[in-house]
Amino acid sequence: MQNETIAAIATPPGMGGVGIIRISGGQALAIGQQMTNQTLTPRLAQYSVFRNAQQDTLDRGIALYFEAPNSYTGEAVVELQGHGGIHVMQRLLQAVLALGARQARPGEFTERAFLNGKMDLVQAEAVADLIASRSQSAADAAMRSLNGEFSTVIHTLEQTIIGLRVYIEAALDFSDEEIDFLSEGNIASRLDALFEEVCLTLDKANQGKVLQEGVQIVLVGQPNVGKSSLMNRLLGQERAIVTEQAGTTRDTIEESLIIQGIPVRITDTAGLREADDLVEKAGIERTKQAVRAAALAIWLRDASHLQDKKPDELSLDGGIDFIEVHNKQDLCQQDLCQAPPIETNGVLTNDVLKISAKTGQGIDQLITAIAKRITYQHHEESIFSARERHVQALKVVKFHIQQAVQCIQSLATSELVAEELRLAQNSLCEITGEFTSDDLLGEIFGQFCIGK
Repeated sequence: MQNETIAAIATPPGMGGVGIIRISGGQALAIGQQMTNQTLTPRLAQYSVFRNAQQDTLDRGIALYFEAPNSYTGEAVVELQGHGGIHVMQRLLQAVLALGARQARPGEFTERAFLNGKMDLVQAEAVADLIASRSQSAADAAMRSLNGEFSTVIHTLEQTIIGLRVYIEAALDFSDEEIDFLSEGNIASRLDALFEEVCLTLDKANQGKVLQEGVQIVLVGQPNVGKSSLMNRLLGQERAIVTEQAGTTRDTIEESLIIQGIPVRITDTAGLREADDLVEKAGIERTKQAVRAAALAIWLRDASHLQDKKPDELSLDGGIDFIEVHNKQDLCQQDLCQAPPIETNGVLTNDVLKISAKTGQGIDQLITAIAKRITYQHHEESIFSARERHVQALKVVKFHIQQAVQCIQSLATSELVAEELRLAQNSLCEITGEFTSDDLLGEIFGQFCIGK
């Protein structure tokens, strides 16, 4: 319950110079003053001796009191900043709990900040994204969302929809008049402009989602073309076993790296070929599954034996985007490495790259090619962090705006246009948390660390 006082260790577990106990709620000040045996003044760092109810000395440090509503949670908040040892922090926390606080759930401090109007749901999620960011670009995007840039875009779209709804619903009140408000080009042009803005926001949200969640890339090709060697080269370490024997890799191997600020999950796979061995067959099936799940495939071929056919998984209409790479340039003569590229059905135009995973030849060009496929269509400074639920909500908004446009074009009734706009507005409100179920809040804040 929100009126309970909560407490948690707010710093990472382990040994450190400073450890923080955070307390929030109606009893926070009383508990803080009992722990320090002094009157705490708002926003004043006070050197204190921390004692439990039995007056045993537990630690020495700084006590900070933030008076409601001028705190992170909007409630009274006390922070006890002591030494960062595991045992010290646990003793301090147990003393605070013994004085009437309860252990905070993961994300409960930020949840209270949201419920008390200190931030909207997008900003609350950005707190977790900032903590979990794996690159400077991801951290910058999370900071932009935390500062309210994403929320401002959503509120601007919402205000545009409200303006259209007011105009159209006012027209409904004059339905007995011989005036057709929807026939005016003004409404159609405003809807078209709104649709373009929603599409742009959806595009940026998709890119923000990639920045936070990363991109799945799979290495695919026949056995012994150098997939494991390429993975080791990209990672800068010997992660996958490399031998002259074909079929060494019999299962998928996944590792993470950062390419131009984008977290990448790269998967080395079993070579694609007809196999009798049951274990190798199982590995090949996992390869096919990995290809279907990936956003980008690196199709690796032996430059001296360009007789292999393109994998079926790359040939399907609407199949995944891929880059064709001819490896082992160090082993083949120049005149044997000039086979023309195979016609592709990739999402993007497919250029052939020539590399040697063994010597490093062409690796920089390959990384550049990968980056072009997975990085921004917009300037990085305009990208905000986003999540799958934001993307899905914006897709719903886009659908309803599109339906409203079609209603105008088909001369449908004003009621239908107004209803589509109402549904679009509701989906926007779900993003910022104006209309949000308790189950969704539990799922979102449950992903936070304890103490935040």
